[in-house]
Amino acid sequence: MKLATQIVEKPWGRRDISADFGPAAFGDFNGRQIGEIWYDAPDGKPLPLLVKWLFTSEKLSVQVHPSDEQAQARGLASGKEECWYIVDAQPGAVLGMGTTKPLSDTELRAASLSGEIEELLDWKPVQAGDFFYIPAGTVHAIGAGVTLVEIQQNADITYRLYDYNRLDNGKLRELHLEDGVAVSRAEPYHDLRCGNLARDAQLVDEGKFNLWLVTSEDGLSAIPSDKQRWLTPLDGEVHIGEQVGRVGECLLAAAGEVVMISSNCRMLVACE
Repeated sequence: MKLATQIVEKPWGRRDISADFGPAAFGDFNGRQIGEIWYDAPDGKPLPLLVKWLFTSEKLSVQVHPSDEQAQARGLASGKEECWYIVDAQPGAVLGMGTTKPLSDTELRAASLSGEIEELLDWKPVQAGDFFYIPAGTVHAIGAGVTLVEIQQNADITYRLYDYNRLDNGKLRELHLEDGVAVSRAEPYHDLRCGNLARDAQLVDEGKFNLWLVTSEDGLSAIPSDKQRWLTPLDGEVHIGEQVGRVGECLLAAAGEVVMISSNCRMLVACE
């Protein structure tokens, strides 16, 4: 099944997305400032995982997501963990993950209010092929000049700690300090689910979802086919029967459905 495409304009998005990206219907985006492209079921029913492309021209806000347990204690269905795979990065591009030193709740709140959190965030240089799993509670931000695919638990729950004093309709954008500080683990990022890979590999095998990078038939055959799978092409084509997916699209393969790829295909495959 080909998932429905949602194109979202953002003030931090980009106007220079290649016309080669995605179906011909996207054209050149007519000069729109595109920040996100994400996918959901054609019937609108929520899926357990969400796949997004992100295109940044500015830093995104410093934020944090709760765990399942923390979210459920607030009456929400689930928390949010995610993984980023860097497709392209301009020179000097960075991602902020964790803090340069452990911070107490009081220190994190004060740093968020003063703006010092921008300096205390651990900004890591990135390049194409890098990937990082972001556990719940990780204080993080995406920098400018990055094109990435984000795979996440499908939960719209983000607590904003700092937003560079940006305005929204003439007012400072809302922060969520009490909730954000309460769920944060303000400490250096040491997750082992990270690295740089450009060939067949499993990127995540101990998280809220499993994730693979596939570049060959051998890599594809190593993925269990008894679960539904989110297929996100980065190059080439992926086929489920007569349906074809290309860059900018996402297909959902049902359990047992046969997936085939073109010889030049490179894609991310996620499953629960």
